[in-house]
Amino acid sequence: MVDQTTAGSLPAAELQIPRHALGVGDSGQERSYRNHFGTGPGGADHRHCMALVARGFMVQHAGNEIIGGGDLFNVNQAGRAALQEHTPPPPKLTRAQQRYQQFLSYDGGETSGEYLRGWQ
Repeated sequence: MVDQTTAGSLPAAELQIPRHALGVGDSGQERSYRNHFGTGPGGADHRHCMALVARGFMVQHAGNEIIGGGDLFNVNQAGRAALQEHTPPPPKLTRAQQRYQQFLSYDGGETSGEYLRGWQ
């Protein structure tokens, strides 16, 4: 039997569904903050979701009134692994970009200029 969870080459349309479900953005680089995708039968998104379920990358749940009666899909561990295979490594940051990223996570009450002057 062929392993259905092998990522192989996911079509771009199918790749966008789990990225959207997880909230990781088009590049796949953002931090995941959710895991759901709701869609009803008859649409292209539903067909893609069903293909991902068949390949073992998503799980289908019956919908309810909150999502308009459509189906609810969640990305499983195999789906996350498949996304990982299709996500390029983040770009290398310059020293200035690294310092700016450090400033963004800094909570010292300084402006960016004050913070960066401390690096001189």
